[in-house]
Amino acid sequence: MVWQHGNHHDIPNKYKSHRHGAWLPADHRVTRTWLGHAADHVDKQGEQELLPVLQEFKDLIEGNSRIFMYFSEMWDEIPNKPPYNKDPTGNSQIRDYNHMLQVLNHVFGRAPEWTEAAASVGMVGVPMSAIFDYAMGTPSGHAAFLDPDVNRMLKKILNKWGHYLKTPESAEVLSDDTSGWFGEVGHKDLMEVANAPLQSSLEFEEMYICDPSKKHHGFKSWDDFFTRRLHDSARPVASPDDDNIIANACESETYNVARDVKLRDKFWVKGQPYSVTDMLASDPLAAQFAGGTIYQAFLSALSYHRWHAPVSGTVKRAFVQDGTYFSEPLFESASSADGQIDVKGITVAQGYLTALATRAVIFIEADNPAIGLMAFIGVGMDEVSTCEITVREGQHVRKGEQTGMFHFGGSSHCLLFRKGVEVDGFPDVGRRVNVPVRGKLAVVRA
Repeated sequence: MVWQHGNHHDIPNKYKSHRHGAWLPADHRVTRTWLGHAADHVDKQGEQELLPVLQEFKDLIEGNSRIFMYFSEMWDEIPNKPPYNKDPTGNSQIRDYNHMLQVLNHVFGRAPEWTEAAASVGMVGVPMSAIFDYAMGTPSGHAAFLDPDVNRMLKKILNKWGHYLKTPESAEVLSDDTSGWFGEVGHKDLMEVANAPLQSSLEFEEMYICDPSKKHHGFKSWDDFFTRRLHDSARPVASPDDDNIIANACESETYNVARDVKLRDKFWVKGQPYSVTDMLASDPLAAQFAGGTIYQAFLSALSYHRWHAPVSGTVKRAFVQDGTYFSEPLFESASSADGQIDVKGITVAQGYLTALATRAVIFIEADNPAIGLMAFIGVGMDEVSTCEITVREGQHVRKGEQTGMFHFGGSSHCLLFRKGVEVDGFPDVGRRVNVPVRGKLAVVRA
């Protein structure tokens, strides 16, 4: 998947795209071009010794007949037609699992940076998603990325990449040159996304806590930058003394609002209905949300990635549920009715991911009796290997206080309310701009 920047009137046309902050580019050629360059480098360099964690992945593939079958067949199941067969031989860019491992070996050890490809500029911030892009939409890929043993291995790999993103070396991409995050394109895009929700015109240092006089604005690593903190004045808490006003938990774009949700549903079907029991990892408190309301929103690649309490109340339960990392539903695969793999990938399957992906779950007993027990779910997408909860069970939180954060990638989140809680006023579904974190999200009618 690719991080893609937005439109700017003073940037040349070759740097323009249709949408800012998305996890897939408006022009999918950006992904294919980046992957083609990586594959060409590997082919010219020849087979290299794998990093230990990737050698362990290879040993798992070759030592388990079921997993060997998945990873052998998924590449053959990619349709042999455009746009999938883009290398000079007419095959897919990644030819087999050995080639996949060599490309992974090459791209590890570099933090996300801006790069030009075709007629667009993009950001390959989640390289494994770019490498698996077509394969995970095949029948064998679907089975592989649901497999518990495969996901345990992927977690090890992602944690290794996440460890690198916390090192000082990873901060080298926070430069002001063409490929840097504080270069002309990167900086303008960051601030376009940050200023859009409140139509403000703040500078980076006015929006985020940093020190522009220091190298890399004082950020010690890529992850330190990615989890950057906001100035309170940039995102004031909505009606802090009015418990009927729900604050937005994440800086995010509305994806869906569902009411009268079922405890158990077939979330893998194309309609992607919510399945509350699965979303909440079969926690005993899940039963209280039968027939309730779910609000879901999507965090863009360039956004602020910390979570904040939507209500004042007491944390009743807080845990991280391990799950899948690259699974997408079958309706996006080449075995679907039109024989096409959906190039928008996991982004359009956010309802499905709420029940399968690695996620953080926080139950809060609101001070407002008209709300009572509610829940927050932070859903990891693609390379997100860490959902970090920063509150503890039994802790009282004020509306707008930090509750946790996403590391390493983009994500989705949900708020769940019980049946009988009259909550309305949510932003329109399909709104193309982020709703400000800690800003007014909805109103509870007493």
